[in-house]
Amino acid sequence: MTEGPTGLDLPPARIDPIRAGLLCRCPNCGRGPLFAGFLKVVERCAVCGFDFGHLNTGDGAAVFIMQIAGGLVVFSALFIQVAWNPPIWAMLVVALPLVAGLSLGLMRPGKGVMIALQMRNKAGQARNDD
Repeated sequence: MTEGPTGLDLPPARIDPIRAGLLCRCPNCGRGPLFAGFLKVVERCAVCGFDFGHLNTGDGAAVFIMQIAGGLVVFSALFIQVAWNPPIWAMLVVALPLVAGLSLGLMRPGKGVMIALQMRNKAGQARNDD
């Protein structure tokens, strides 16, 4: 048995942290919610008490999500433009809401996965100890 973040004697979690991150659940126990708002991470897990204060993904998830959503929409738009040559205004009417919806829809699971990867790899803040 290992001592958990609350000081209790807890067994190790038997969950996949990536799956928990995609479901926006605590990567430690898989049951508690990971977010208090749209992208605000909770201070502590309501179920297991894990402290998320030392984890910070910054803008890492946003970079990946922008590249994924932008790549999908841009290459789809290029294919449609070459294959059927619709008017530009029609492409903008479809592509802009699509990229905004994909970006917003993927942001929470993306940030959850980044937090889960930080936990799994025991990553911390970079320091310069000169």
